[in-house]
Amino acid sequence: MDPDDDLPPTDAAAALRLIQDERSATARRIDPDARLLYWPWGIAWLVGFGLFFLRFPPGEEELLRLPSWLPLTVLFALLLAAATVQAVASVRAYGQVSGDSARRGRWYGCAWALGPVSVYAGLGRISEHLPHDLAALLWSATAVGLTGALHMAGGAIWLDRDLFRLGVWISVINLAGVFAGPGWHALAVSVAGGGGMLVAGAVARRQQRQRQQP
Repeated sequence: MDPDDDLPPTDAAAALRLIQDERSATARRIDPDARLLYWPWGIAWLVGFGLFFLRFPPGEEELLRLPSWLPLTVLFALLLAAATVQAVASVRAYGQVSGDSARRGRWYGCAWALGPVSVYAGLGRISEHLPHDLAALLWSATAVGLTGALHMAGGAIWLDRDLFRLGVWISVINLAGVFAGPGWHALAVSVAGGGGMLVAGAVARRQQRQRQQP
């Protein structure tokens, strides 16, 4: 082995390339694939809320004959799978990160874990006194609205403009769906919400590749 290989480069351009290569390598090692963070949730919303719209559309007649329990079961299963994929990807990527960034991530994860539980506990006491269609709208609108708010909070924490914009988009869709009423809300969340997450994942992945290029 040539001992000169361990010496720092004397050329300024070579030193700059070395720094850029190290930064790109670090980004590839730390940043999880953005598609794993967005696409599972987008698929869950697209399929799960899409089944809700087909089984419980506006009006009295269902568009697709399905057992009444199936849409909710499929949605919960897909959401659980999405949460598992995101958790595994995040632990593998950020497990080696320490300091303020790690602390922000842990606290933000606690908000995602505890926030919905506390909100849904209150909804459970209220929804039983509402008609089925309004109870379903209350649950879905609250869940989607909370998701949009947490996305905006995450964008503010990490100064991630795209994440903040996604939170705004989800919140606007949720508001429009609530005003449109039961049935239409599920369609809006499925197509615009789930589709928006798929697009956001593709855009975020493209930006990752640009950052990871040496």
